[in-house]
Amino acid sequence: MIQLNLIPFTPIKTTLSCAFYPEKQRGMAPIHWSKLLETLPDDRDPAAQFYYTDFLPEREGAIVKELNLLQCISFAKHYFRYQILQYFRQMQDSVVFPNFTQDVEVWFEDKSANDPLYKVYNKYTLDAEYSGAIPKQFQLTLAYNGISKVLRTPVSEIRDLDTRIYTKVLCNDSIWHYEHTLPEELKEQPENVYPVLNYDLKKQYDIYEELKKVNRYPIYLALLESFYNHYLNTPTFNKIIKLDSRGFYTVPEEKVYTVGKGNNILQFKNGTHINPGLGILMHKPLKAYTDGHLKLFFIYNKADADFVKGNMYKFMMEGWHGTINGKPKDAEPLISYINQPFSFDAAKQTAFVNNETIFEEVKEQLDKFSLEDNCTYVAIYISPIRKDDKTHPQHNAYYKIKEHLLDKGITSQVIYKEHLDKPDFYYFLPNIYVALLAKMGGIPWRLARSRQNELIIGVGAFKPFNSPHRFVGSAFCFGNDGKFEGFNCYRSSETKMLAGSIKDSVEKFIEQHKAVSRVIIHFYKEISDPKELQPILDMLDKLGHGDVPVIVVTINKTESRELLAFDMNSPGKMPVSGTFLSIGFNKFLLFNNVRYKEDAYLTAKDYHFPVKLSIKSSKPAELTMGIIGQLIDQVYQFSRMYWKSISQQNLPVTTIYPEMVAEIFPHFERDDLPEFAKKNLWFL
Repeated sequence: MIQLNLIPFTPIKTTLSCAFYPEKQRGMAPIHWSKLLETLPDDRDPAAQFYYTDFLPEREGAIVKELNLLQCISFAKHYFRYQILQYFRQMQDSVVFPNFTQDVEVWFEDKSANDPLYKVYNKYTLDAEYSGAIPKQFQLTLAYNGISKVLRTPVSEIRDLDTRIYTKVLCNDSIWHYEHTLPEELKEQPENVYPVLNYDLKKQYDIYEELKKVNRYPIYLALLESFYNHYLNTPTFNKIIKLDSRGFYTVPEEKVYTVGKGNNILQFKNGTHINPGLGILMHKPLKAYTDGHLKLFFIYNKADADFVKGNMYKFMMEGWHGTINGKPKDAEPLISYINQPFSFDAAKQTAFVNNETIFEEVKEQLDKFSLEDNCTYVAIYISPIRKDDKTHPQHNAYYKIKEHLLDKGITSQVIYKEHLDKPDFYYFLPNIYVALLAKMGGIPWRLARSRQNELIIGVGAFKPFNSPHRFVGSAFCFGNDGKFEGFNCYRSSETKMLAGSIKDSVEKFIEQHKAVSRVIIHFYKEISDPKELQPILDMLDKLGHGDVPVIVVTINKTESRELLAFDMNSPGKMPVSGTFLSIGFNKFLLFNNVRYKEDAYLTAKDYHFPVKLSIKSSKPAELTMGIIGQLIDQVYQFSRMYWKSISQQNLPVTTIYPEMVAEIFPHFERDDLPEFAKKNLWFL
């Protein structure tokens, strides 16, 4: 039994009289002029298509109109949100505000979290919509958004702290952005303004949080049910919105779909398997890299020479042998994963002396390299600096070394030194070895399916945090069997230019594959501003290739403020892998995990949230449910092509790879990648 975190409801009244005004003010809801007037007034700018209401009694200059909410669906949701907002604002101890998407966000303090420095709040989002999942029905979506922590100290008592460090603040039972939305009159009440903890504030107050992997499904379900029972399933709330007496919506069995059988099977050299870690050892990697000789070399601190030789070098040559939690464990050597002889080039070993001048020392030695013909080189950088230690003066050495190696046609693997002699390093080795094989140019595995003449292009658009470049985009090209064809990436100050760069790359990929029968674009974005994103959406809509259909599958994570489904018959509450549900017109929720059967044994890291898909085609009439099923199958299968780890991912590589590049490329000094880097998976 699959249950969604939405509740059908019926409006208490379907007609509503409102006062509308020509100018928008904060908090007002829009409606198109055609719903109010026969013609647009002559003195009104034709571009001003909307009038606005605050749902309060009429004032001077108002246009009063009685509306049928069933004929104004888009406007109706604003009215229901307004009602919900007012309901919770009257509730004691609640923090209530409309968030950036205008959904109602409600925070309640977790009284059991008794920390002297900060308060902990559980966060919920409520959104009223006309259903896409339930035919002809309004619905209320209730989502749990995790926790936020708010300092107990107001800004008036915080001394000598750069106020630019504040982002969100709590004031007067609402959340504001300190710089952009906090009203002037509240800024003059610093004794009532409490900062919400962000990364910089946590560092300022030495607050360290260890993130632990847990199965969030039963936790979220319990919190949602508690919220529903305490605040929604009450006579008072049902006087505003009449909720379905059955509560959360159960999806009819005939509306629960699954991907085709065998779509989790991977092809290796000598057989197939559903588990990449077992398959590569039992059946060997699909293809070793055999074009020339493999030569590896280390980059390391000279003082760590014996440490590196006694650990990483030994593991790669002889395997890992040790004890974890009292049990003997063994990991195979590198050759078992790459199926190809290799050697370490002693002449290329690169040692630095001072951790304060890592890049400068390494660059000087790399510049003296002469690479032998018919050899593929792979550098293994043993870093003494954690990747997340952003305060270290040589933090960027990781990126600079990687970029400098790429300029020389050398791919690389970075390993943090402090991990090497830890027992848990046993678990990391297979991931490192699989990534090394892919970076060498080998193929660990592919999808066990016949190759067809269709092209899969993963397009990503990102807004990197703390980057001098406002936007980063990329385009990855694959065959339908998962074979990597190449990629390119770009950065720009505006998304209009970024869209043009991505378009050029996509059209180049299509031109290189003239015989394709279908082009499928997997689009993933981390740009939330609709105006900034629009040029890229427009570009995707205009892509064409003669009679060849171009299908765009937009793929989103569902970490918060989203629909979520629970398997009520399972203790872990996560639906079986491959389950998908229709949640609107050509919109779907796909569960992509390793729960292949009812009694599967899963660890905390195996409980993935679903991904949300929306599908559009240049030939809409051809987008049948059968074709849609194939496209969802493909998204599901491409998540099994991840070569940075032997662990199952819930996102396809067509979207994961662009995201990985977007984390690294902004740190590079050059504006474009060398040709070698466009054909190599150096970012794994």
